[in-house]
Amino acid sequence: MNTRTQTLHDETTVGAPSVAAHNRWLQLVLGLVCMMAISSPQYVWTLLTRPLAAKLGVALPELQITFSLLIILQTFFSPFQGKLIDRFGPRLLISLGTVMSGLSWVLASMATSASMLYLTYGLVGGLGTGIVYVGVVGLMVRWFPDRRGFAAGAVAAGYGMGAIVTTFPISISLATRGIDGTLWIFGIAFAVVGFIASQGLRTPGNVAPASSESSRAHVPNLRPSQILKTPIFWLMFAMMTMMSTSGLMVTSQMATFAADFGVTKILVFGMAALPLALTIDRFTNGVTRPLFGWVSDRFGRENTMCIAFALEGVAMALWLLTRDNAVLFVLLSGVVFFGWGEIFSLFPSTLTDTFGTRHATENYGWLYISQGIGSIFGGPLAALMHQRAGSWTPVFGAAIACDILTAVLALLVLKPLRARFLAAIR
Repeated sequence: MNTRTQTLHDETTVGAPSVAAHNRWLQLVLGLVCMMAISSPQYVWTLLTRPLAAKLGVALPELQITFSLLIILQTFFSPFQGKLIDRFGPRLLISLGTVMSGLSWVLASMATSASMLYLTYGLVGGLGTGIVYVGVVGLMVRWFPDRRGFAAGAVAAGYGMGAIVTTFPISISLATRGIDGTLWIFGIAFAVVGFIASQGLRTPGNVAPASSESSRAHVPNLRPSQILKTPIFWLMFAMMTMMSTSGLMVTSQMATFAADFGVTKILVFGMAALPLALTIDRFTNGVTRPLFGWVSDRFGRENTMCIAFALEGVAMALWLLTRDNAVLFVLLSGVVFFGWGEIFSLFPSTLTDTFGTRHATENYGWLYISQGIGSIFGGPLAALMHQRAGSWTPVFGAAIACDILTAVLALLVLKPLRARFLAAIR
């Protein structure tokens, strides 16, 4: 593996023309809009579970298979999708993905059985959102070699925060139009907005400006076949799986355990607790991504991981202990998402720092599979655990354990392992 002679063709120009610097910020904005357009299928799902269960006559564990399919198909096909994006360019593939994501809601509005919901909301939606997500993140770490954590976090914030503008409108629409009308109208809107924004996306070529720090890094450009043989990749894969499990448990089950805790309809600051909590969650889940990405650019990826992951674990423990207090339920839900959402800036930037940018999109596609595995543990298996135990305590306990363990691994295992790897290849 001749890594010493490999060069990073899209990061070598220092002092690039100002027009290139301007263009990369335009690319960031367009990528942000595309991510916002595909965020609701995942982050508003919890509002749809009860109406869909009533319409289709299915139990929660069976219905949650839809959510897991969405995430599994979004993630398990991402290496292949990343390869297609690298070959045919981001505009074509991301345009297709945004249309598929919106279309999945339109088709889901016509579903009359759980299997039809799996095929529409799960299959079509999962493939569409996967193309957009891995494509936009992979594109941004190439445009911003000097600010990878921030750039990956900024577009990931669009995915985390996009639903902030739709949570209350969708909640109101469900009450007035019902589940079918809501899915149809919002599905069309998401497809149109995402398609228009994707038309301006471009690859950076060799004009993306690089900082002196990134110029000195000289990391190799490893292919997926090479990174899959390294312990570092599989450690990051295990860590991201555990963090995805805890976050997706909350994302997919929140409306259900809020009802069990008895806080759903209690007014907090003049608003119903559940939609208020979901709105705050979307905000903190978005803000944390560029914020912790920016922090990690300056103070180190693993140091930032340890702080953020531990924060989520502590917040979830307090959340469970004060579950019957509606005000604390709302506020702590925001802290939980603040400690979780940054995984989507920290992991892709750490991966690219370690293995280079030339195959960044495809490489991240392989790491992103961990999100799909986390959806299985956090979705139907968590619902089944609750159903068997008759309590949310073991579900929360497992999620908290994952958070704390991952925080320890980041500082005590990943940090020295990655330092030795980078020292060996320079």
